[in-house]
Amino acid sequence: MAKRGVKVLKGDEKKEKREDMWLAQIGQRENHRYASDNSESSLLIHQLGRDISINCLLRCSRSYYGIIATLNTGFHSLIRSGELYKLRRQMGIVEHWVYFSCNLLEWEAFDPIHRRWMHMPKMQAYECFMYSDKESLAVGTQLLVFGKEIMYPIVYKYSILTHTWTTEMRMHTPRCLFASSSLGEIGFIAGGCDLRGNILSSVELYNSEIGRWETIPRMNKGRRMCSTVFMEGKFYVIGGIGVESLKTITSVEVYDLKTKTWSEIPNMYPARNEEAGPTEEPLTAEAPPLVAVVNDVLYIADHVLKQVKKYDKEKNLWVTVGPFPERTTSINGWGIAFRACGDQLMIIGGPRVLGAGFVEINS
Repeated sequence: MAKRGVKVLKGDEKKEKREDMWLAQIGQRENHRYASDNSESSLLIHQLGRDISINCLLRCSRSYYGIIATLNTGFHSLIRSGELYKLRRQMGIVEHWVYFSCNLLEWEAFDPIHRRWMHMPKMQAYECFMYSDKESLAVGTQLLVFGKEIMYPIVYKYSILTHTWTTEMRMHTPRCLFASSSLGEIGFIAGGCDLRGNILSSVELYNSEIGRWETIPRMNKGRRMCSTVFMEGKFYVIGGIGVESLKTITSVEVYDLKTKTWSEIPNMYPARNEEAGPTEEPLTAEAPPLVAVVNDVLYIADHVLKQVKKYDKEKNLWVTVGPFPERTTSINGWGIAFRACGDQLMIIGGPRVLGAGFVEINS
């Protein structure tokens, strides 16, 4: 399973404060919207009324929304409208899912809290899309899959509101081998290569609420095969290969969303440790850094030493946390995924024997 075939989609958990205020707003908006609709379906759960019905749905896991939408037209319209997700965000309700792909054009969603698997509809893409390099980004209520069909880049978008795939507006600068992360409803794309193979320093922001791309200030260094995370509200670009050398870039660039400026942390990303021993593989064959953030702490999965490490910001060094799960294997970092899911770290992968194998999720 390709490392870039796994994404965590944040969408919703709990904060009890402010609920009365939000529920009052629900009543005002919904009463106005449905003032002329006296049908039973508009009441959702007839005996409870619309406002209390919505209050119940806000606390229900969104993994059940697909089933609930089949009850009547009222539920169906409410869930497809996206109103529930906006209200959940306003109330601070957060629910983490993992989206991953083991087979081309097929994706699965996993709810780790309720241990539920959800099969997504198959992507309706041309055959040539299957053989292009692909990246993915989970943002807001969407999953974006980037690739190329024939000669032109294309972006497929899955919506959890409609349970369908559509094509999305392309970036300003089409690219591959880039890194991406999301923070709520916005996603960031950094670096990569353009259609001519030039390494990019440009960065783009995607607003999933309006489906629009915009450019933000460039990084100080162009880099491809890098990784990105959000930590303490800032956007980190880690590792990668630069323009001047095939060696891994050890500095990390940090984008402050408030000041809209970049800063650089030298020697933050660990180059190959001496204890790991020499390698005959060129760095270009390695997977991008396997990084994840939990509670504003940065972790990295060292696929050579098979260890998980965390970053000490005060000392600018990495501390070993523990070993990989016993059966986790990779080829230069490819074939496993390392992700944060709520307050958990997840390693997704499994053993391979003569081209076969299975996938394990460890947290």
